[in-house]
Amino acid sequence: MKKLSYRQYLMPLFSFILLYSCETTEPTVVIPSAPEQEQTDPAEPEVENVGPVQFFNKSKMDNNYVLVNDAKANSVYLMDKDGAILYDFPLNGERLGNDVFLLDNGQLLAMLESADPKIEIGGFGGKLQILNADGTIAWNFDYSSDDYILHHDAEMLPNGNILTMIWERKTPEESIEAGYSLNVETFPDGLIEIDPVTNTIVWEWHVWDHVIQEHDSTKSNFGTVADNPQLIDVNYVTDENGDITHGNAISYDPVKDVIYLSANFYSEVWVIDHSTTSEEASSNTGGQYGKGGDLIYRFGNPSAYKNTQGERLFHNNHYPNLLDGADEGKMLIFSNGAELEKSTVYELNLPNTFELLPNLNNEPEVLWEFSNDELYSPKVSGAVKLPNGNILITEGDFGIWEVTKEKEIVWKYSQDGFFWRAYHYDKNAPEIKSLGL
Repeated sequence: MKKLSYRQYLMPLFSFILLYSCETTEPTVVIPSAPEQEQTDPAEPEVENVGPVQFFNKSKMDNNYVLVNDAKANSVYLMDKDGAILYDFPLNGERLGNDVFLLDNGQLLAMLESADPKIEIGGFGGKLQILNADGTIAWNFDYSSDDYILHHDAEMLPNGNILTMIWERKTPEESIEAGYSLNVETFPDGLIEIDPVTNTIVWEWHVWDHVIQEHDSTKSNFGTVADNPQLIDVNYVTDENGDITHGNAISYDPVKDVIYLSANFYSEVWVIDHSTTSEEASSNTGGQYGKGGDLIYRFGNPSAYKNTQGERLFHNNHYPNLLDGADEGKMLIFSNGAELEKSTVYELNLPNTFELLPNLNNEPEVLWEFSNDELYSPKVSGAVKLPNGNILITEGDFGIWEVTKEKEIVWKYSQDGFFWRAYHYDKNAPEIKSLGL
């Protein structure tokens, strides 16, 4: 494990003291000064450590650790709330393909870029690795060809398998056969579950098996979109580049055995039955919900399936973060804001049972939301709940915020980076203990 000097993260942008107000509260700002340069003027902000971080109300802040994934710097590091970088995780010269998070034993599960990608949509990966703390490779899985590529996100399942996302290339002929309105290649989403012991795919699901369209009545999937909310309108997004769904995140619910898939270009989250076999997942029957691989629930944008009921919540979205413990059944999600040019974090109360009916309000209850005139990232981003109830928000092109449920900003961290997500870890968490901290 490589320790990182604070000097490696000094940025010219923060060579001066950052001061600005948030409502009526003046933040205490931690700047990248050398330790020997103590702050003696009581009128100036107190320098507590290296930075750059800002304290708006330290008494309400959760004082644990944050794993930061900065794609611009191609860097993954663990930091404390004072801005001290505790560990810089070696990536062996590989490029990040987005998601990286710690496992209980201190290893990293990382989505990395293929050395020779044939599909290069934003967020592509092609390679999954489990890395030891010293950067040595414990496991490697390459899944990149002319016809498919891993992308964005991965999750370790309770059974030890790894769930991840793929894009598949469909030829112009295949796209037209599916009723797509443009004569172009398309790249719909799919999911695969990998057994890391055998490196075999043990379960899979594909968008292409569950599309409907109203464009071409001669095709077998022709139908009325509004009457079939369990199916995906293949023409909701028409893109000359063929990136039609742009899934960007997954979350697995082990209690219900379902997968939540963030479909960014549809501004929705799709819920998929994981209890199916792969054969059932390609059909509309089977599994504990009886619908095979059809959507058992969806939310965020009723217009994506021509539903006139329900209020649209999302304008592009990232990280459908399922909560647990006392918050089981709830979700945090980041709505990027797109044309609104203002992002919003929602806490949602998900239904106990899934119903998806035509021309009815299928949207979940909004329990809490946070927005701010300065909170806007059109890409990436996310939110996690902290042990003290605060929300840790990743703003992709800025850094990280911590806010209370009363919507008070208590802490910020900023760099000239591109932040996929930030994950919270308690100081006594098994992942941290495994690192020897």
